[in-house]
Amino acid sequence: MSTEINPGTLINNRYLIQKTLGRGGFGRTYLALDTQRFSEPCVLKEFSPDTNNASVITKSKELFEREAKVLYQIQHNQIPQFLALLTHEEKLFIVQQYIDGKTYLQILDDRLSTTGKPFSEMEVRKWLLDMLPVLEYIHGWNIIHRDISLENVMLPYNKSKPVLIDFGVVKEKFTQIFFTNSFSQNSFSRPSVVGKIGYSPPEQLRLGKCYPSSDIYALGVCALIILTGKMPNLLIDESLNWQWQSHVKVSDSFAGIINKMLEYLPAERYQSAKELIIELENIRNHNTNTNNSINIQVKNDDLKPKMSLIGIISSLLLRKIQNNRKQNAQKVHNFAQLDQTPVSQNPQFINYCQQQLTSFVGPLASIVMQQTLEENPDIVSKDFIEVLAQKIPDAQRAEDFKNHIQLQKEFKSEETPALNKSPESPQSLTNSPAITNPDFLDHCRRELTSFVGPFASVVIRDTLEENPNLTPKQLIKTLVDGIPNEKRAKEFEQRILKRRE
Repeated sequence: MSTEINPGTLINNRYLIQKTLGRGGFGRTYLALDTQRFSEPCVLKEFSPDTNNASVITKSKELFEREAKVLYQIQHNQIPQFLALLTHEEKLFIVQQYIDGKTYLQILDDRLSTTGKPFSEMEVRKWLLDMLPVLEYIHGWNIIHRDISLENVMLPYNKSKPVLIDFGVVKEKFTQIFFTNSFSQNSFSRPSVVGKIGYSPPEQLRLGKCYPSSDIYALGVCALIILTGKMPNLLIDESLNWQWQSHVKVSDSFAGIINKMLEYLPAERYQSAKELIIELENIRNHNTNTNNSINIQVKNDDLKPKMSLIGIISSLLLRKIQNNRKQNAQKVHNFAQLDQTPVSQNPQFINYCQQQLTSFVGPLASIVMQQTLEENPDIVSKDFIEVLAQKIPDAQRAEDFKNHIQLQKEFKSEETPALNKSPESPQSLTNSPAITNPDFLDHCRRELTSFVGPFASVVIRDTLEENPNLTPKQLIKTLVDGIPNEKRAKEFEQRILKRRE
């Protein structure tokens, strides 16, 4: 290996070396300051060729630069940005964004030393749902990471989502280039295999073959380690089969997901990150419905893998409504009436109820409203409020909803000027919370799905949970900022704004 670069050395007349962050078979990693960007911290990853052949070095640099350009196209907030490729004293360097935080191996060690407990099933599911969109993104670029491990997943300080670092694809291409051009006389030589024993799947370690499912396997090992608190060598038997379920208690559905991620044959694992996201979302939706005491009978074909999150929830909710149709209709007849005028004749009141219900059950409020009115076309205001309240699983929140509506002195549109605003005008909603406009949210979800896949529903939901008072304009900006590809982000923004004009 080449000589270590001393702190204080200026690389390429720009990057001031601070310290060595790590060492490996391909070179070293340094923390440096970018003197042309106000001394902003960055990472220099050194790739030092093990040859003195000038022609080999020249040709290899050309090929390596061609491969590295692919990585520069990556723009994702959970991947360190590739900033530059440079040469210094016959060494190749990649300059990357510096992530200030802890690796998940450090986080696990800290947790075990302080509490003695690893991550819970719920925490691991959330961690996987945070990581899988990153894999979906890079696999969409036909890039396979090749070196996923807890050392290569970091949690930046003051951030909530993990960051995937140290792409093994760079090392893989580097070794391939120098192996191919080294003119070695040994016909049995082969390039080093990139990956980590324990984390990497058999096809990668034995054959040097990698597929998207290879990254999914490594991610599954990571999930297993933070779930059990034990390293892979303690979870594999003498026949190299995974034996982990005796070390931790998890739900059968989640155990099945982990086991499928760790299948020996690549074809038997999940073939895409998107497929796995849907499986995990199905578990979360099932658990949420169970915790809310909604008694819904679901057949195996109700949760099809290609169904989106909003489609799954809508299907379950509509099934519940249909099952209770006769029961709700009977209850409606027994309610004491506040008004003899059917709600269907008061669209302003319907709109107002929908806005309030949205703040309690989210974008599905419009579906609930429509279904209720179809089942009970002659329902009056007091009964209508009671039926809607029954759709809110939590008893206290249901009571809050009723009280909020009842605070209005009169429900008729001519006596409630605030209810006369047209919900269809985007301009009138500029300063109103986006959550009060289900149609707008549904449109955003449909458009965002075409850009980021089925995870769009989760993105919108989590965004509104964190910032419930976002206006439509602010929500659009937040979603645009979350699309890593600048061109596609601009296209999404234009499509949303065109619809609002």
